Amino acid sequence: MTTEEVDVVVVGGGPVGLALAGDLGWRGRTCLLLEQGDGSIVQAKMDGVGIRTMEFCRRWGIVQDVEASAYNRAYPQDNVYLTSLLGYEIGREPMPAMQDDRPPPESPQKRERCPQNMFDPVLQRFAQAQPGVRIRHRHRFVAFSQDRDGVSVQVQDLATGQQRTLRSRFLVGCDGGRSAVRELLGIGMQGRGVLTHTVNVIFRCPGFNRLHDKQPGYRYMFVGEHGVWGTIVAINGNDQWRMSIIGNATERPSYTESELEAFAHRALGREFELEILSVLPWTRIEQVADGYGRGRVFIAGDACHLTSPTGGLGMNTGIGDAVDLSWKLAACLEGWGGPRLLDSYEIERRPIAHRITRFSTGNLETMQHVPHTARIFDPGPAGDEARRQVGDALRAGLRQEWFSKNMHLGNRYVGSPVCVYDEMESPERIRAEYEDAVNYRPGTRPGCRAPHVWMADGRSTLDLFGQGYVLMSDPSCGEDAQALAATARALGVPLTVVPMTEAAVRGAYAERLVLVRPDGHVAWRGAARPADPRMLLAAVTGNETREMEHA
Repeated sequence: MTTEEVDVVVVGGGPVGLALAGDLGWRGRTCLLLEQGDGSIVQAKMDGVGIRTMEFCRRWGIVQDVEASAYNRAYPQDNVYLTSLLGYEIGREPMPAMQDDRPPPESPQKRERCPQNMFDPVLQRFAQAQPGVRIRHRHRFVAFSQDRDGVSVQVQDLATGQQRTLRSRFLVGCDGGRSAVRELLGIGMQGRGVLTHTVNVIFRCPGFNRLHDKQPGYRYMFVGEHGVWGTIVAINGNDQWRMSIIGNATERPSYTESELEAFAHRALGREFELEILSVLPWTRIEQVADGYGRGRVFIAGDACHLTSPTGGLGMNTGIGDAVDLSWKLAACLEGWGGPRLLDSYEIERRPIAHRITRFSTGNLETMQHVPHTARIFDPGPAGDEARRQVGDALRAGLRQEWFSKNMHLGNRYVGSPVCVYDEMESPERIRAEYEDAVNYRPGTRPGCRAPHVWMADGRSTLDLFGQGYVLMSDPSCGEDAQALAATARALGVPLTVVPMTEAAVRGAYAERLVLVRPDGHVAWRGAARPADPRMLLAAVTGNETREMEHA
C-alpha cells in the first residue's frame, strides 16, 4: 500500500488541534488531523473564548461565525455569590451581555461566550475550508518513529480495525492531558498535581431563572458554612445549565442521580424538576510538561499544560501554542525557517504555561479559602456582617479572574532565540509584569504582542499581521526599510513594509522601525536599519548559529 504523505500530522481534534490544522492550511500547508472520536461534544469543557483567541479568529475570518453561535447573546454575564438562589445574595460582579459588550481600547475584538460544543464546529468548518487540510474522525494514533527527514505515523481506522502508515515532515500531539504522543516522547509533567476532584452535571430546566427572585447571572457561586461548594453556569443562556460540585484533592466522589438532583435543589433552595443530560467526573490538575517536543515531534494544548479552569485560560493558551508553532513549522517547510525557530517554541510558550497555571490555581484558592461561617445564613445584623465579609473577600479575590486582560494580551516572550532585544531589563520589572493579571500596557518591546491601533481606512494594525513579517516603518526611514526588505527578498524571507503614515500608529509603535513576526509579536525594533541586516534576519528566522545575548 502506498504510504500517504503530508506536511504535518496533527493528533487530536479538539479546539487546539483544529486551530493548528486550520492555521497550517491557512498558510498553504498540507495537514492531516486524526481524531479517535466522532467529533461530537458530550460536555463542553470550555465556554469562554478569550480576547487574544478572538484576534486570531479575526485573522482567520471567522469572528461572525463565533458571534452567530447558538449562545443567547442577550443573556447577562454577571457573576453572583449566594447562599442559594432563594437565599441570600452575598455579592455580584456585573458583566454585560455579549450583545452589549464592546472591545476595549487595546483590541479590535472582545472576549466571547461560545461553549466548546459551539466553538469546535466553527473551528472545524474553518479547518475543512482550507484546501490542504483533511480531518479523519474515528482514527486512532498508535505510534510513530522519526528520522532526519520526517516522521512515520501508525494509525488505526477504528471502523475497520485496519492499520496504516502515514508519512509527514512533522507530527504534533494535541491529544489532551493523557497525551499518547507525549508519553511516547518520554516527556514527564511537573507541578502541584491534583487540586480537586469535581463532578460536572449538565441539566435542562427551561424556566430555571423564573424559580427564584435573583437577577439572572452567567455564573452562580454557592457558599455554605464551609466555603464555596459549587457553581451553576448558564451553558447556553437559555435552557441548559452546568452544575459543578467541587470536591477535594483526595476523594473521588460518585453520586447517584438523586444525589445530584439534591445538589441542584440545595443550590436553588427548594426542590424543582430538572432533566440531567450528562455527568462528567473530572480531576482539576496543575502540571506543565518538562518539554514541548523532540526532533520533529511536538505537543500543544493540554498535552503541555493542565490547569484549573478558574480563569478560562486552558483552551485559550492552547490556541496560543498552536499559532506560535504553526508559523514556525510553515517557515521550516518553506525553507526560510532555521532550526532555532523550532527550538523557540518551547522557550517561548512554556513560561506562559507556568504563568497561567499558577494564576488559575490562585483563583481556585481564593474560592477555597474565602472566610466561611454558618452565620451567613442568619437573619439580622450579625448575618449581614458575615455575608458582607464573605462577599467582599470573593469580590476582591476574584476580580482579577473576571478582568484578567493582561493574562490574555500581556504574554511577552523573554529570552527567545528569535527575538532581538534592545535594552537591559531588571528581573523585578519582568516579574512585576508576569504577576500582574489585570493591567495590560501595550508596547513594542521585543517579544510583546504588537499594539492595536485603528487606522483611517477602518482596519486595525493587527489586520496587517499573519502571513509573513511586517516592518512598520516611519516614513522618514523609507530607505532603511527598503534596504531591509531587499535583504529579506534575497534570503527568501517574506517581509512587507508598511509605512506608518498616521500619527496614532507612530505613537503606539514608538520606534521608527518595528519588525513584527507572523504571529503578531515584535521580533526587533530600532531607530535605523541594523548594521548587518542579514544577521538580524538570520536571528529572527532561527538561522543564526551563534548564541544571542538576552536581557
